[in-house]
Order: sequence, then structure tokens, then C-alpha cells
Amino acid sequence: MPEPVLIYSRFPKAQMVRIGERYDLLDAAGKPPIETFSAEQLKPIRALITAGSQQIPPVILDTMPSLGAIVCYGTGYDGIDFAEIRKRGIVVGNSPGANAAAVADLAMTLMLAATRRLLPASDYVRSGDWAGSKPSPMMRPPHAITGRKVGVYGIGEIGRKIAARCAAFETEVGYHSRSKHDVPYQYFPTLGALAEWCDILMVAVRAGADTQHIIGADILKKLGAGGVIVNISRGSVIDQVALVSALENSAIAGAGLDVYEKEPHAPDALTKLPNAVLTPHIGGHTVESHVAMQDCVIANLDAFFARKPLPYPVEQGARV
Repeated sequence: MPEPVLIYSRFPKAQMVRIGERYDLLDAAGKPPIETFSAEQLKPIRALITAGSQQIPPVILDTMPSLGAIVCYGTGYDGIDFAEIRKRGIVVGNSPGANAAAVADLAMTLMLAATRRLLPASDYVRSGDWAGSKPSPMMRPPHAITGRKVGVYGIGEIGRKIAARCAAFETEVGYHSRSKHDVPYQYFPTLGALAEWCDILMVAVRAGADTQHIIGADILKKLGAGGVIVNISRGSVIDQVALVSALENSAIAGAGLDVYEKEPHAPDALTKLPNAVLTPHIGGHTVESHVAMQDCVIANLDAFFARKPLPYPVEQGARV
């Protein structure tokens, strides 16, 4: 009989099909499990699958006294309270690097769309303004990508792929992380120094208490009026109020965002800005990435239930 596994976060059913072929999945659909299942059903649950950004409060953990493993679908794990997890002897796994290429690809897409103003250009054609020779300030010549300075904040698996892709575009690449890495790019000891140096800031750092709103008005000011910021990490890293103000007042030139402080993101001041390119957290959303993430989830669950070490454990507190 297959082991029961709780699905804690809300996932499309298609993403759980392969995992459901091996395990008896109890889908809480993003609700507190006790609202969907009885205490008796939750008592034997030894493993759960979650989206790494979703918080799992102690009161939720209390409803699953047998829980021994939390498996994150994806690379993130910022919703995990590791102090609480350690007290309960729960192991945590994720899918490191499984979606790195896809996320890096989207980062480049957002960078190009923001710097070349692709959305206003598309609207210019669709509206008939181009055919009517109507002037548009958004159609003034932008700066080229070639020769520009790109700063990468966070040089983990995704950050390295972004840096390599940027270098292929004939840019000068620099980076900032907590420590210097063996990579062929200029290292900056502070985020402020990186922002002051670069024309385009690519945010690829892991989220956590130490990066909450680390990019605020001061960092955006250092990036400058011609600067562009791209965020494919977590919305919490950028002070969104400060970002909106910078975009509205032309303190920076543009932004490309796949993540937000609150998701899903509802229409507001940010969505009205023509110099912001917005996507609905789809960085890792490719067929190949989902297969790779599912492979990691299955491997972690198989190892846990076989009483073996997880092949993809989370190194608690890791940041890049």
C-alpha cells in the first residue's frame, strides 16, 4: 500500500500526477489540513509536499505529529521555519537547480523586454499609432545591451546561469554575494557598490530575514535614472513601494518583475506603469523544469521512506 503524503500548498493537479503514481496524495489545496482532513487522517502523515515560499506555522505542524519530512517543490524554502523544524526533528528537501535554466531564461527575457521597451512597442503597433505616425516618448531610442554593465545579486545556480547568459550578450558582468566565488566576474563586497557600478541589476538572491526589503530607495537611487532592475527571486527582496515611486519619478528607467511582495498580484499602481514588464511568477514554469522538479521530489520521498538520507537536502541558512 502506498505511503500517504500530504500536499500542503495549492498545485495544479497535472504537476502531482507522476508523484501520485507512487504515493497516496492527500491534497489540502492550500488550506489548513485540519479543515480538509480529520485528525485521524493526519496522524500517520510522515511527509508533505509544499511550495517553498508558503509559511508552515507551528499550529499546522502540531496537526501532523508523525511528520518527518518536508519536501519543497522547487528550489525555494523561505517559508520554512528551520528553528521550529529542528526542534521537531524534521528533514527538509528541495529541487536544487531543477528550474535554474528556465528562470535564467526568463530573467533575460525580462531584461530585454524592459530595456528595449517591447511592451510599449507592441502597443504602438496594435493601437495604430505607428501607422498614423503618432509620436510616442516610449519609442525614443533606448540604450543597447552590448557594452552595458550588468550586476547579478546572488551567484547561486540561477545567478551563475544569468551571468553566463549576460556575458554572451557582450556585457560586462559583476556580482555581489555574501562571499566571493570562483567565477570569472568582478566581485563587489556590498550590494550598494554593485548597484552604483551597474546599469542593469539582476536579482537572484534567496529570500530570508536578511534580504527582506534589502533593495529600497537607497539602492534604487544608486542604480540611477538609466538603470533597470530585474527580479526573478522573491518579491520580499525589493521594497515594492519604493520601487513604484522610483519608476513613477524616473529615478530608474524600468523594471522586469516575475515576483511580488503579495502573490497573485492584483492590478494597482505598479501594473499601470508602462516602464514595468510584469509576469505571473512563471520563471520555472516550463515542461522540462516541472519534470526535473518532480524527479527531485520523488527522489527525496523515496529516500525518506526508505530511511535513507535525502539526495537533495536543504542546507539550512544557505544564501548566495
